[in-house]
Amino acid sequence: MIMTKATSQSRSVYLIANGDLRLSANQKCWKAQKQMEKTLIRALRREGWDVQRGHFYDPIKKHGFIDSQKMGMEVFRQMDPKVPLIVAESVWQYSQHILPGLYTHQGPILTVANWSGTWPGLVGMLNLNGSLTKMGVNFSTLWSEAFTDSFFLGGLRQWLNEGTIDHDQSHVRPLNLLKLPAEDVSMGREVALTLKARKAIMGVFDEGCMGMHNAIIPDELLNPLGVFKERLSQSALYAATMEVSDETAQLVYAWLKKKGMKFQLGTNEKTDLTESQVLLQCKMYVAALGIAHDFGCDTIGIQYQQGLKDLLPASDLVEGLLNNSDRPPVIDPKTGCELYPNTALPHFNEVDECAGLDALVTHRLWSHLGWSPETTLHDLRWGAQYKGKGINDYVWVFLISGAAPPAHFIGGYKGTTSERQPAMYFKLGGGTVKGISKPGWIVWSRVFVMDGKLQCDMGVAEIVKLPQAETERRWQETTPQWPIMHAVLKGISRDQMMARHQSNHIQVVYAPSRKQAHRGCRIKAAAVQALGIETHLCGEVDLG
Repeated sequence: MIMTKATSQSRSVYLIANGDLRLSANQKCWKAQKQMEKTLIRALRREGWDVQRGHFYDPIKKHGFIDSQKMGMEVFRQMDPKVPLIVAESVWQYSQHILPGLYTHQGPILTVANWSGTWPGLVGMLNLNGSLTKMGVNFSTLWSEAFTDSFFLGGLRQWLNEGTIDHDQSHVRPLNLLKLPAEDVSMGREVALTLKARKAIMGVFDEGCMGMHNAIIPDELLNPLGVFKERLSQSALYAATMEVSDETAQLVYAWLKKKGMKFQLGTNEKTDLTESQVLLQCKMYVAALGIAHDFGCDTIGIQYQQGLKDLLPASDLVEGLLNNSDRPPVIDPKTGCELYPNTALPHFNEVDECAGLDALVTHRLWSHLGWSPETTLHDLRWGAQYKGKGINDYVWVFLISGAAPPAHFIGGYKGTTSERQPAMYFKLGGGTVKGISKPGWIVWSRVFVMDGKLQCDMGVAEIVKLPQAETERRWQETTPQWPIMHAVLKGISRDQMMARHQSNHIQVVYAPSRKQAHRGCRIKAAAVQALGIETHLCGEVDLG
């Protein structure tokens, strides 16, 4: 199974490919991975280096990925820990498969991803990078479309010769070196100190979704902020979902249709979104609100992948509705009162606790400002230069699996559709909350763990409207069932963002205007810093 010819004295590198836990995803992405490795190996050999793959293609599984923590440990046991190591990714990967080996590896480590929206190595690598940063493991990182461009080749050459890569991160400014307006600082501190004093509960439905080690905040770092986890079980969510009546589910469904939300329904349970799937999602929505209320949760996160996906349709419809202030009312059968009336219950997709903390602070702060508080995370999925109709910028594709609030979309509920999640991931189906994010200005952010401390990067971005044909092209390059946001990050190049960002996820919230986006970013930065989180402003943020 293992090849171990490389030694620490030779001009040789190991190459490994970490994969998904799900067989179908590994099989689908293997062809792209194989081609990526071919071009990467060609580039390495041109530099005079040999490549030894750390594990073989499995003819039974029909892929060559590391697909479990057990396999990852076996691979690393048979490799020289001092030999330089490349982790090459063209697939979503579960970081825990290889973190034990990378944690003790002594040679230089390089993570590499294909620059592609179709094959999700890019988001997989960003997650791995954030996980390594949290663990305190030194590594370098690179990305490329063809592995022949000067940026990639220059970085590769530096890593081979020096064991590290220097990336431009001049767009990052530590907040403690900057001076913000006193009014902004005062408002941010007020919200932060109130949160600390009154405390809040973060409901977590099973930690550790899809290998996202970087998405788990240790209690010792979270509790000093006044936030405490209520560890909940997805099995309890399943049980509560099955107790919701058909009549209640029908009321939720009717409310959504009356608002103008469209459901692309079919009759084949294996391939189509069906009404029965949607009604189960409506029941889950009611159940999630009920559990959150019973435990006093201020924010919740549903893992929704392993385990729950084998029992229920996907939870994306649930998540998008929870993140929206205007949503179907749910009545507490014990008191007859509406649960969480006229407000969102911030949901952090894939139980990303860093996003959950961010969402909680953002919701409190934006509500205090009197601004629409709907917030969500997206994948920092991919991007491309676009020129036309007054736009000449690098436009990122922010995309998430369906948990965005309708308030973010052009047309609101009337611009929202629900499509079946891909069967490759969700055999029981379930609908998404899909739409095109409206033009405007946002504050983006990411909470992460580095150097044993909670830290946060944030900046402003403009959401632009692209022609429908370009939007469709980008959807087809990625996942067309999911909501999309066309983002231009101000003062940050593609490669700067990639070099710095510590997650596959990015948090977003709209501001009323460009001026208010900059003000909101300053106030939020002050609030986050007042909580005790080391904060950085990234790119063009007006200091007031």
